[in-house]
Amino acid sequence: MTGSSMQPEAELAAAVAEKSRPRISLEWRASLIHLAVAWVILFASLASDWADMADQWWNSSTYNHIILVPFILVWLVWMRIDELVKLKPQAWWPGLILVAGALFCWLLGAVSGLNLARQLGAVAVLQGAAIAILGPRVTAGLFFPLAYMLFLVPFGEELVPLLQTITAKITIALTHWSGVPAVIEGVFIDTPAGLFEVAEACSGVKFLIAMIALATLVAHVCFTSWTRRLLFMIVAVVLPVLANGVRAWGTIYIAQSQGVAFAAGFDHIFYGWVFFALVMVALLAMGWRFFDRAVDDPLINAERIMASPTLSRLAEWTVPAWSGLIGTLALLALFVAWAAKAATLAAPMPDRIDLPAVAGWERAPYEPEIWWAPAAGGADHRLLGRYRNGEGQQVDVFFALYSRQDEEREAGGFGQGALMPDSVWRWEQDGPAIEDAKSEWLFAEGRVLRLAATFFRTGDTLTGSVANLKLANMRDSLLMRDRPTMMLILSTEETNRQAAFQSITAFRQAIDPLGDWMDATAELP
Repeated sequence: MTGSSMQPEAELAAAVAEKSRPRISLEWRASLIHLAVAWVILFASLASDWADMADQWWNSSTYNHIILVPFILVWLVWMRIDELVKLKPQAWWPGLILVAGALFCWLLGAVSGLNLARQLGAVAVLQGAAIAILGPRVTAGLFFPLAYMLFLVPFGEELVPLLQTITAKITIALTHWSGVPAVIEGVFIDTPAGLFEVAEACSGVKFLIAMIALATLVAHVCFTSWTRRLLFMIVAVVLPVLANGVRAWGTIYIAQSQGVAFAAGFDHIFYGWVFFALVMVALLAMGWRFFDRAVDDPLINAERIMASPTLSRLAEWTVPAWSGLIGTLALLALFVAWAAKAATLAAPMPDRIDLPAVAGWERAPYEPEIWWAPAAGGADHRLLGRYRNGEGQQVDVFFALYSRQDEEREAGGFGQGALMPDSVWRWEQDGPAIEDAKSEWLFAEGRVLRLAATFFRTGDTLTGSVANLKLANMRDSLLMRDRPTMMLILSTEETNRQAAFQSITAFRQAIDPLGDWMDATAELP
């Protein structure tokens, strides 16, 4: 009796569950298969770039938060599933323009050794493939998850010097306000308790990047007003920067009474994800009362998407279902072949080079007070020497010559150049303006100051800008020109900043025109 009465209830529950489950149409099944095939082949073809990104996600504390992004993307899509199945996916040929643009970005990174461009292209091509295969209406429904995929790209290290400087300025202002006498030189703050450095690890970049990713998600899910979203994002950027300055000041303030060792120990315990959690809670607490999206409010509206005149006009450019997949794979083959051909380019190198004679200057023994030898990974030739003139001015000269630029040999890349990685040398601040150079002050052991001016040369390009160098390298590789790249660093140790600048300026004038001098050092015809 009981068993027979339960059977209809079970059948009813199953019927209700079946009715509430989103139904996947044949069009959706075909499009999802095409997208899955495209993404698998794209992943496999650009596997090295994804492996590099995954390594950064896992091993760099700056990017640990990215490990959560794939799960967030799945959740964002799932939250839209009921509305998405009401839309009809259609292959869309303008999406192939985005695929080509993404692959071109990847190609630029591949031929110049610029990992950020490669990785951005590897992510963007997945976005482009989805747009080309699913069409404009589905893209509108998936716009935020697709855009949020950009947070898979490890970026932000470029902000470290700027954030170091900002943190140092906030810290010195609070230190003076709290009555502690202090003197600031770049990112170094000298107090009665000792000399403090706002190091790269203390710049706050990892918390700023993670906070931006979190705030972007919260702004989308919890707000409907674009004004509130914008204000929330502004607070999300400003708050961690200010909080990091307060944290650095707190360390210095505690050190005045408790000692540097105690303050450093406290900072190491507090400064981490505990610090980020506190800042995150503060941000959410400030934004909580202004959340204006109801809990049951859908993130997209399929009826509104279908009724959009703009999307209807864009949907007129659809093509047969298989076209998005075939077009994506054809473009992939083209750009991978282009990159492979460019990778074979290498400028001819001389067997040996040497630092040339300079009028008014003579070679001197290289005996720095603290050892300094710039990094130039993958360079075919490296030179390091010292020149001295009759007035007692002396300049250290480092010259590196590269047959090509790629991931393993990247002039101006992270950890390359005047600031020796894993050494006692620290970046202090930007240096005085020197024509065609990147100028910076370096500091070691709290006592030795060094001014370094870095120049890059390839073809007719002479610049101190890494971005300009990369653009020149990209242009040459795309045009299949095998031009060498050179890096020249003029540097001097001085206690007097003005004297250091004058020494480098005098040597710079002695080897003018600088581009010709660098070409001659490299023994270019």
